[in-house]
Amino acid sequence: MKLDVAERINLLSILPQEGSFLTLKIIRELRETLSFTEKEHKTLQFKQLEDGRVSWNTKAAKEKDIEIGKKAKSIIKEKLAELDEQKKLKDNHFSLYEKFIGE
Repeated sequence: MKLDVAERINLLSILPQEGSFLTLKIIRELRETLSFTEKEHKTLQFKQLEDGRVSWNTKAAKEKDIEIGKKAKSIIKEKLAELDEQKKLKDNHFSLYEKFIGE
């Protein structure tokens, strides 16, 4: 699945912190897959802003094809559905919701 920089960051922020051992193992692997390499850090020039947000060189940003397994997709869908049910979805979740729930 192709994800842009913002989608990768937003997805990392909503992944569950708790679960069964097997779920946590899948989430750990997914976090590693979604994370940014040293090369990406250098290219994107991430900066932490004073208000807590992160900025990057948008001209250098490219989508990355991320392999997400069936169980990992299920975990992501469950979390997005939970946020939707609780009316806690934010605008920055919109594209993720469309990609995972709307597929």
